[in-house]
Formats: sequence, structure tokens, C-alpha cells
Amino acid sequence: MKFKLLAMFLLVGAASAQEKPAIGGHVPDAPSMHKFWNTENKIDFSIFAGQLAADAITTQRGLSEGFREMNPLMRPLVTRGAAGQATASALSFGAGLGTVYLLHVKHHYRAERITLRLILAGEGALVGHNIALLSGRP
Repeated sequence: MKFKLLAMFLLVGAASAQEKPAIGGHVPDAPSMHKFWNTENKIDFSIFAGQLAADAITTQRGLSEGFREMNPLMRPLVTRGAAGQATASALSFGAGLGTVYLLHVKHHYRAERITLRLILAGEGALVGHNIALLSGRP
């Protein structure tokens, strides 16, 4: 009987303790909304635009020297000259921006930053590859 009475008091005490908040009446505000166009994203997208411009220049120079566009999706555009290259660059920028913004809207802020950095790294590697091919180093 003593064991049942002790168990009942412990369970009642535990249940009443769970009803009271640990902090005395003050609930902290929710964290502020993460802004999409913060300084970090402005800088990163500026770098991305610069990389796309460098990619456009090196691609057109490579095509004029007899090289071939390796991306089958962009090949029909970039072989049309500067207008096609501008369209391809705008589509690439829009795809990158849209992907990162979609992650932002879904509140995947860490994935947003990682994705943008991967896009920057990939585009930088492509520009470096184009420059190496144009300079004669494979």
C-alpha cells in the first residue's frame, strides 16, 4: 500500500510540474526572419554574375577558335552569338537565383547557403577550365 501511495504522489508531482513553464511568465520572441537580400547574398550573387560574364566571354572566344560547347542544353543558344550567349547566361542566373530563393522560402537557410556556394564553386571551375583550354593547357 505504501508503494502505491508513493507512486501516486510521484506521478501527481511530475504531472503538476509539467504544467508550469520553466521561465517565469516571459516567453522569448520568435527569431527574426532571415532576409533573402542580405549583404552575404548580394555579394555572392554579384560574384555569380561576374562568373557568368567571364564564362560568356571565354565560351564565345573558344567557339571562335574552333572549340565546341559541351553543355547540350546551352549549345543551341551559345552558337547563336552574343544574343544567344546573353540568353544562356540569363537563364543560368535565373536558375541559380530561383533555386536558392526556393530554399529560402521553404526556410532551409543552411541549404540555401550551401547551394549558393556550390553554384559559385561549379561556375568558377568552369571558367577556370575555359581559361585553361584557351591558353593551351588541358
